[in-house]
Amino acid sequence: MAAGYTYILGSDSGTLYIGVTSNLFKRILQHRDGTYEGFSKKYGCYRLLYYEQFEEITIAIGREKQLKGWTRAKKLNLILTKNPTCKDLAEHWGATILFAGESIEEYEACSLALCSELGSKEKG
Repeated sequence: MAAGYTYILGSDSGTLYIGVTSNLFKRILQHRDGTYEGFSKKYGCYRLLYYEQFEEITIAIGREKQLKGWTRAKKLNLILTKNPTCKDLAEHWGATILFAGESIEEYEACSLALCSELGSKEKG
């Protein structure tokens, strides 16, 4: 059985969303780029405030159901036990890493050149 994650997202206005997934990294990126439809997209919940990892997805699903039954105050207390400043735990997930002396413009130019080179090799 696959591993699973239960997670809590927050919006800038304070709305909380509780979800479950087998791939936390991918799911958070989906929330951020708007490809995951539903409540979280409608209310702008994209900041990862809390998560738990489980050995089996079925356990994560059970935990999700439990958390959804909690009061808002209890959910906030849970978040604050692991994330007292309520920072976005996935703030830099999916970000491009630049090395010392590199600029984003250089990186983008290099990426465009590489894509162009790869495209011409595929055609040729």
